[in-house]
Amino acid sequence: MTIDIRRNCYAMASTDGINAEITLYGDIYEQQPVDWFGDPIDGQYVLMTDFLEDLEKIKGCKSLLVRINSYGGDAGVANTIHNRLRDLSREGCKVTCVVDGVAMSGGSLIMCACDTVRVNPNSLIMIHKGWSFLWGGYNADELRDAAKTMDVWDKMQVEIYKRKTGLSETVLLQMMAETTYMTGNEAIEKGFADEIIEDAAPLGIAASADGRSLFVRGHSMHLAPGMFAPDFIPTVTPEDSAAAETVTPTAPAVVDENTTPDNSGNDTEGGNPMSLEELRAQQPELVQQIEEAAAQTAVANERARLQGIDEVATLFPTDLVAEAKYGEKPCNAAELSLKAAQAAAKAGSNFLSNLTDDAKASGTDSVPAPAALEDSQVDTPEALYAAGKAASQNLNKSK
Repeated sequence: MTIDIRRNCYAMASTDGINAEITLYGDIYEQQPVDWFGDPIDGQYVLMTDFLEDLEKIKGCKSLLVRINSYGGDAGVANTIHNRLRDLSREGCKVTCVVDGVAMSGGSLIMCACDTVRVNPNSLIMIHKGWSFLWGGYNADELRDAAKTMDVWDKMQVEIYKRKTGLSETVLLQMMAETTYMTGNEAIEKGFADEIIEDAAPLGIAASADGRSLFVRGHSMHLAPGMFAPDFIPTVTPEDSAAAETVTPTAPAVVDENTTPDNSGNDTEGGNPMSLEELRAQQPELVQQIEEAAAQTAVANERARLQGIDEVATLFPTDLVAEAKYGEKPCNAAELSLKAAQAAAKAGSNFLSNLTDDAKASGTDSVPAPAALEDSQVDTPEALYAAGKAASQNLNKSK
């Protein structure tokens, strides 16, 4: 019996009725995503109904190979697919997973259903706590109920990871809370994977020491401002990194390693620069990982900036704090403190200047000072008492 199922996101095939293979590439959804107008959104999607229907057609196979490259999606759908694969395993089918690219979020749940998980050294696994969108208005009780619901979803994921890895619930929840990324070898160390594919072709990617440049199969590329290479990409020596900085000071561009740069930073001798979009076409997953890492870094930096301002906000006027946070030229806590000090110094200088101008305008400078009294003119208390007594006596005599 030969079964050959082709869908937009995956291929499922059985050549002899005994061995089957699934190439599972795509995001995980319950149904086809649509836009605001109800039109299908282009993309690669693993849809639950279609997938489970196709899985039934290879139900009698004794061996199933699942090749996966998925960034995840609907946790409920991923959990359903996971459980169905576990059913096949309990029914005597040996289920093996090969992580061709990434197995993130819901993709990692499906991966963990397999009896054996094989990873490339440069495969990428990611686990995290569940999250959801909230629309509309909610009171505190309703928000707490929503949080409790999310806790239950997290416990569901923990049960899956715990069966596969043997790690404790506490450890897994901490890893999920930190949104943990693992390379192939790291996934094996933590029990998420079982075998490394040692003869896998190397990715041929390294990063400069400062994370601002990539070296992709002999080419150098400067990342756009705000973007840094993910931590899992190995770095080259500082000397190589410094040399790479002289290739293309403006970027992003990839330059042939045999191209000689002139003093202007332009390539000579027939170099063939590669744009970021061209690199994206060759290494879409890598570029997406870098962009996601850059976005996470930007969010973390923004949170740290706002938190720093909040810690000193009570020292400064509210309008100055608001301007620092959300104004046209936002700044951090140190810059806010400097601006406040400069504003205070300017206000003090203006006060003294205005005080001097007011004194001049009042004409007090032209008023003569009272003559100083000589010591002989200053009466002592005894003299004042005697003078008062004499004045009283004179007054009585006049009567």
